[in-house]
Amino acid sequence: MASLYNKTLALAGIFQSCALVQQVATTGQLDTDELEVCLKSIVELNPDDLVNIYGAPENLRTGLKLIVSQFGANDSKPDIDIARYTISLLHLEKKLAKHPQMLQRISDGVERAKEQLEHFPITHENIIANLASIYSDTISQIPPKIMVSGDNQYLGDNNIANKIRALLLSGMRSAVLWRQMGGSRWQLLMQRKKLVQQAEHILSA
Repeated sequence: MASLYNKTLALAGIFQSCALVQQVATTGQLDTDELEVCLKSIVELNPDDLVNIYGAPENLRTGLKLIVSQFGANDSKPDIDIARYTISLLHLEKKLAKHPQMLQRISDGVERAKEQLEHFPITHENIIANLASIYSDTISQIPPKIMVSGDNQYLGDNNIANKIRALLLSGMRSAVLWRQMGGSRWQLLMQRKKLVQQAEHILSA
């Protein structure tokens, strides 16, 4: 049960990051608290458990609800863009795992970002720009590149583009956790019902 619980939280982390990518790319706005949860997950490199990464489970409410709506057998229609970003991150994570030097570059970059936290809050544009550059210099170089859909007036804004890249980095962080917790693409197909039930249980707690 603990393994399923952890996998569900990690998957919710991916979904929540992808949902914020979609939100800021299409509206130019996002929930600052949810952004903070996603960004904090990046800088927690050696946590004792997933609670140290995401905080309380309710911090992932958006991601947990998306597990239910994307996988559940209810009347809600899955969001194509969020599904595409999620699948792309899981695909790229498998490729990234084969590049230890790139993983080390990411780790080094995150350590530098953590040093900035002594001077700025994690949602400060300087921190976000640093995290965005980590994504651009590493994960974004692995094909196929994730193409984000949205409004060109927002996609062309440098600050918003940085938020998108930083959020994709946080999505990758959760994708790594998903695999470390025993998750796989096969389980997304075969264990959907269990993941939905676990997400609903966490949401109702």
